[in-house]
Amino acid sequence: MAPTPNSPPLVVVVGAGPAGLMAAQVLAAAGARVEVYDAMASAGRKFLLAGRGGLNLTHSEPLPAFLGRYDAAARPRIERWLGALSPQALRDWALGLGVRTFVGTSGRVFPEEMKAAPLLRAWMARLRADGVHFHMRHRWLGWTEGPASTSAALRFAGPQGETSVAADAVVLALGGASWARLGSDGAWVSVLREQGVAVHALAPSNCGFDAPWSPFLRDRHAGEPVKAVAARVGDGEPRRGEFIVTATGVEGGLVYALSAALREQWRARGYAEMRVDLLPQMDAARVAMDVAHPRGARSWSSHLQSRLKLKGVKMALLRECAPAQAFQDPAWLARCIKDLPIRLSRPRPIDEAISSAGGVCLDELDEDLQLRRMPGVFCTGEMLDWDAPTGGYLLTACFAAGAVAGAGAARRLELARARP
Repeated sequence: MAPTPNSPPLVVVVGAGPAGLMAAQVLAAAGARVEVYDAMASAGRKFLLAGRGGLNLTHSEPLPAFLGRYDAAARPRIERWLGALSPQALRDWALGLGVRTFVGTSGRVFPEEMKAAPLLRAWMARLRADGVHFHMRHRWLGWTEGPASTSAALRFAGPQGETSVAADAVVLALGGASWARLGSDGAWVSVLREQGVAVHALAPSNCGFDAPWSPFLRDRHAGEPVKAVAARVGDGEPRRGEFIVTATGVEGGLVYALSAALREQWRARGYAEMRVDLLPQMDAARVAMDVAHPRGARSWSSHLQSRLKLKGVKMALLRECAPAQAFQDPAWLARCIKDLPIRLSRPRPIDEAISSAGGVCLDELDEDLQLRRMPGVFCTGEMLDWDAPTGGYLLTACFAAGAVAGAGAARRLELARARP
């Protein structure tokens, strides 16, 4: 519907996370009336929790390497999103809100105050000043009639009962299915499928995995970090980092970085396998030489601690995961130290995951993130079928996709172009 001078078009944004709020900002700047609805009591609940220990806003690495962090199938789309809001543009946007950022030693970018709350407060103040209205504790139920279109009103369950709202365009930014207590419960999947939209099943991402630990390992080492190791999945490139042994399996940064490949391997095989180099700082020849050094009456634990400084949870993992026969063959044992297979039985439940994969199939959307079969309805953020590791990549793409959807809705309504 084309706007008139006296009646700007109304756009309803469903979801008050980073993608929805960025879409609202772009639309408000373009001249639309923007109403944001969210099921929670306040905006950005997951964003706030994710930033409680230090908000990793984005990453400073060059854009080609940055793009390489995303799953290959979605990468061309994400490259276009980042053309609308690049990592540097995101830092500039934060600065425009009075939030300075810095690059940490790992290349990750953080606000100087480290927290998400100051950034969100400044952002909400700007949105309200731009005329954006918020309706909290309103859970989206779908449309009043089908098939859905911009002529059908949106249904919400709110504090005063069910209400309906007719809009000129809709931006859905409903998140995935991790951390349901913060609003991302995936309830929207069935609503869109009923409208004929193809949605891939939501799956855990950036998540831990279960492992069939022995009682000894579980009781003695649960909660301990496994530091300065490298790990890979299949023929993939090894990544350096650390992970944590838990009572049920493994979790932590290195596991999260490999979680997409581990998840796909688990789907194909019914189990996954993480190959771990316990001593990536030492070459294989040196390890083989030290393992083969005569140990006399010493135990393997004493021998490996003396020659390689291999001890504690690393030694326990070697005992747990290396074949028993390897301890009769020094060459085999050396290979296990450099390439230890840790068998994983399944991903942890999706509600424990940092994010989720799966979602609205990208082929269902045009370049503006508008549903092809539902003109005037845009989808954005984590509810789309793409995947990314932590480290700022997930959050940056959510912001950028929100900017694309907001600009797309503005373009459909023939409003002036606007950028964050």
